[in-house]
Amino acid sequence: MIKQKYYQHKETIHNFIWRSLQIFGKEGVTFLIFIICAKLLDPYIFGIYNYILAIVFFLVMFGDFGISTATSKYVAEYNVTDKEKLKSVLFSSGILILGLTIIITILTLLFGKYFLGDKYVYVLWLLPLIFLAPMTSLYDGIYRGLKQFKKLAIISLIIGLVSLSFVYILIKQYGLIGALIAQVIFYALLFIALAFCYREFNFKWNKEVMKGVGKYSLLVGIANLGIFLYIQFDIIALGWFNYISEIAYLSLANKIFMFLAIPFGIFAQIIAPDITRLYVKKQYIQIKNKLKQYFIYSIILGILIAIISFILIKPITILFLSQYNNYYFYLFFGLLLLIFPIRIFGSILTTSFIVSTGKAKIITYNSFIFGILNAVMDIIFIYIFGFVGVIYSTLILGYISVLIAYYYFNKNINLEKNE
Repeated sequence: MIKQKYYQHKETIHNFIWRSLQIFGKEGVTFLIFIICAKLLDPYIFGIYNYILAIVFFLVMFGDFGISTATSKYVAEYNVTDKEKLKSVLFSSGILILGLTIIITILTLLFGKYFLGDKYVYVLWLLPLIFLAPMTSLYDGIYRGLKQFKKLAIISLIIGLVSLSFVYILIKQYGLIGALIAQVIFYALLFIALAFCYREFNFKWNKEVMKGVGKYSLLVGIANLGIFLYIQFDIIALGWFNYISEIAYLSLANKIFMFLAIPFGIFAQIIAPDITRLYVKKQYIQIKNKLKQYFIYSIILGILIAIISFILIKPITILFLSQYNNYYFYLFFGLLLLIFPIRIFGSILTTSFIVSTGKAKIITYNSFIFGILNAVMDIIFIYIFGFVGVIYSTLILGYISVLIAYYYFNKNINLEKNE
């Protein structure tokens, strides 16, 4: 029975394994940089580090603005329908990213000091990421769309291992600046390797491809803005109210939380091309059945992981990060675990079903509205409850937003099925 199930899902299992290796190769290095920073920097400086990263990746988001996600969808589609268009996707999407990153860079140089004050100098160290991060995401989207998970994994693992040779030294020697430099070097090496290993493209831009990717990325980009406001604005809000050390505790808790969710994000990316194919073939009942199955599995696994994490977090913290063995860190971590089950299902729902079937408008409206609400509630709740107010906002809006997205996706599928 087990053997039969294995052969039935052999491709998905193998792709999941390779994608897992790739994600942990890339995200594992950034996570390691993060943990080393938490270990070597005191909580206040570590809070500044996370505050700067939140600002820079806010700029990075505008440099990509959903292009990499949209590219993955069109690569999967063109790989089945039009090989010539497939070859023009990289160059066409790359032009869009280049244009956006140039604009963002110029605006940052012109107005950054006015808005960021004494933090501006740290942002300058990370300025190359405004181009490098979106481009690595673009290549990642292409490899995913082509289901080249093995190649992507090997590249990421090699770059990750190479990066480990300089990360600790830079942070130990130069502190905060060293941590920022390590981020830039890692993304630069990854970009070079991904570019070198993908050559199935031409230097011709295609108007139709650019229009399709651009239009769809606009929807995804607005959704990403909402997601940023929902997830990362907590850090910026705490910074505005000068809760710098609290940023360190929240960031560490949130990073571990996100690391635990990685396997579900990987799985979502792996099955996304399959859901796209089912949608193209109008197999709506199969799509709905799969969604129900993944909802049940996500909730059950999410609860189990949350319970185990709650039990293990204190001994692990005492052993590796004793300076965070305090009430504030455990408060943030425990509250975040309450939303873990629905968050991982939301990742599968968004990536595997909504985006892959071309229904990004659901995420666009949903994420943008709830992102704005979170930003507003963060400020109000901080006034009322103090720093912990940002988590209360996240908990309340997190459940509501996923359930609404689930409802509207099913509604759309039902309408198409009945046409």
